[in-house]
Amino acid sequence: MELRGLQKLIEDMYSAKDRKRGPEGTFLWLMEEVGELAAAIREGSHEEKEGEFADVLAWLVTLANVEGVDLEKAMQKFRNGCPGCGKMVCICDVKP
Repeated sequence: MELRGLQKLIEDMYSAKDRKRGPEGTFLWLMEEVGELAAAIREGSHEEKEGEFADVLAWLVTLANVEGVDLEKAMQKFRNGCPGCGKMVCICDVKP
C-alpha cells in the first residue's frame, strides 16, 4: 500500500470520529501509542512490535488527516536526499 492509499483508508474508516476529537486529542492518542511502542521494543515479541508500529503509523496518518496534511506531498522534503546535508546517504555531523 502506498502512503496516499493508507491516508485515504484511515480517512474513510475514522474521519468522523477523528474530526470530533480534534488535533490535540488525536496527538495525545498518538503519544500514547508511541509509549506502547516503546514498551514493545523494550520487552515485546516481534508480533507485538509489528502491531505497535502499525498503531503509531495509523495515528500519525490520522493526525495528518485531521490537520489536512497530504503526507506524500510532505515527504517530498526527502526526495533529493537529507534536508540537512543534501546527500542521499546522510553525512551530517560525520567527522573525518
